[in-house]
Amino acid sequence: MTTTNTNQTTKTNVDQHLTFDDSVIEKIAGITATRVPGIISLDGNMFSEFADKVSSGNNVTKGINADVGEKQVAIKMDATIEYGKSAPEIFEAVCKEIDSALDKMTGLKLVKFELHVNDVKTREELKKDDDKQVS
Repeated sequence: MTTTNTNQTTKTNVDQHLTFDDSVIEKIAGITATRVPGIISLDGNMFSEFADKVSSGNNVTKGINADVGEKQVAIKMDATIEYGKSAPEIFEAVCKEIDSALDKMTGLKLVKFELHVNDVKTREELKKDDDKQVS
């Protein structure tokens, strides 16, 4: 006589969802972008500029907007770049680095990236701006 074991253990299916707030994606993009050579600063609109002046601390999400889906993300970013540097090379480097950081840290795929260069500054101009803020 042959017996068959019908008491097999089965894994329970768990409905799993990993989600991210837009601000988390914006922060990852902001930190990553500021590490790319040629990016001097990320800039927001007039309201965020005013908010930075009256608050303590630097907002790394300033000038960044993320639209986060379940598996994909789109990012728009405003930045000041360094005078004399190639804007297309900076753009490519920022896009590549943000795509890599998002994939590694969140598993999300960057499907759209827009970089709006709203100013060009020399390192000397940036230093003068920083000195004015300290005084």
